[in-house]
Amino acid sequence: MHHPHLQIHASVLTQEREEDTDTITDEPYKVVLFNDDYHTFEEVINQIIKATGCSRAKAEACTWEVHNKGKAIVYDGEMSDCLRVSAILEEINLKTEIQTC
Repeated sequence: MHHPHLQIHASVLTQEREEDTDTITDEPYKVVLFNDDYHTFEEVINQIIKATGCSRAKAEACTWEVHNKGKAIVYDGEMSDCLRVSAILEEINLKTEIQTC
């Protein structure tokens, strides 16, 4: 399904990759966000910031990774924190999954 509004938003974002968000950490759980054809880049970026409190640059990098790879780790931490982050992302019907590291 082709969505021209996704390409418009994409052209505004920087394509510099600060880091790959698939890095393994010492935290026991991680929140994985999956790609869909329904949300704009801006919606996803804003919801990641709302859910995780990360910088806009980090949220943009995560959004690009979700777009390009189909999924990305957007948060890692304790289960209670992952449940909270996942619930906030799902407020706008984003698809998430909590996995053990």
